[in-house]
Amino acid sequence: MVEYCRRISDSSWFHRTVMALILMNAAAMGLETWPALSGSWGWLLAAINTAAQALFVVEITIRIAAHGGRPFAFFKSGWNAFDFVVIAGSLLPVGGPLATVARLARVLRVGRLITGLPELRLIIGTMLRSIPSMGHVVLLLGLLIYVYGVVGCHLFGEADPQHWGTLGRAAQTLFVIITLEGWVEIMRASASSTPWAWVYYLSFIVVAVFVVINLFIAVVINNLEKVRQEESDPSDAAGGKDAAAELRRLSSRIEELHAMLRSTRGV
Repeated sequence: MVEYCRRISDSSWFHRTVMALILMNAAAMGLETWPALSGSWGWLLAAINTAAQALFVVEITIRIAAHGGRPFAFFKSGWNAFDFVVIAGSLLPVGGPLATVARLARVLRVGRLITGLPELRLIIGTMLRSIPSMGHVVLLLGLLIYVYGVVGCHLFGEADPQHWGTLGRAAQTLFVIITLEGWVEIMRASASSTPWAWVYYLSFIVVAVFVVINLFIAVVINNLEKVRQEESDPSDAAGGKDAAAELRRLSSRIEELHAMLRSTRGV
């Protein structure tokens, strides 16, 4: 039974079927948001959701049973634990105090596409891995906004109090400038106070946008390579262990042959 479940869970058709089921369930949940469709075909959409939920339970049961007497080994993978929590949460009753959790779990079933596609898992792993590293870049960006905000209040506060009247407004204005939307109009409003306003704006754009934002990209790319190496290293390590074991076996076999030859010569 365990070997049968393992063959099913490792088969490509099982994987494709689960992906198609997730997409069908996602389409049904999306169609439920249309009042006209839900009014006419609500019974069909509800039946699809119920069938998908039952099939998801069967799927997760097969995957856990494939581990045999070590079912907890299934939860060593964070993605497997995510699948289990989402499916278990979707079994909660839609009504009652846990209704919100149940609805959220139903929506999260669409997120299981991430667990089924290695490329998406790589991207999500990179994002999670990049969060701690981005803290220093965010700190640098916050320091720049603070310094430029204080300077902007002194330079343009009287001429354009709507954007530079307080430090809070200045920080908000600088955040808008980072998006490169409407900064030319803001600069023209500040030019009445000093003709050198363009130096302030251009320097902030160069430092904050082209330098700091590129630091974010550099952090993501660096962590992408790390995550990719971490995913490839275990297989390489396993291959290296197999090769080492094979070498040890061959060495012991050669020693046995040498011993047989020495005993033959002695006779």
